[in-house]
Amino acid sequence: MSEAVAVRPIARTDHDAWLPLWEGYNRFYERTAAPEVTAMTWSRFFDAYEPVHALVAEADGAVVGIVHYIFHRNTSMIGPTCYLQDLFTAPAARGQGVGRALIEAVYDAARAAGASRVYWMTHETNRTAMRLYDQVAERPGFLQYRRNL
Repeated sequence: MSEAVAVRPIARTDHDAWLPLWEGYNRFYERTAAPEVTAMTWSRFFDAYEPVHALVAEADGAVVGIVHYIFHRNTSMIGPTCYLQDLFTAPAARGQGVGRALIEAVYDAARAAGASRVYWMTHETNRTAMRLYDQVAERPGFLQYRRNL
């Protein structure tokens, strides 16, 4: 990449660039998003009543990264909390500051929304991403438990 990374809100015209990154994210986590889930996820970005948001990172005129984040309430603070749900960069753009730029943009959006915390999860085997995450956030030590219903 010869150009600096620019992060902006996703636009409806980004669908064709977003889709391969979304599919790459799902492949990375060895999951399949059904077509109706992909369609609903996409539509939520443009629904003012949804707390789901998306940003894209561009470099050299191409979308090279995506991030999806959600605002929600919690029982430990008055303001909203921001959950950074999905972060993915094109393989050729890794190590170029794209992930960091997307995370920093989510921090900015969270501050603007009155949130005092941004958090996310990653798989314990995602060592490459964790090197970045350890630089831009703290690891609080919590483990996730879940049960699919």
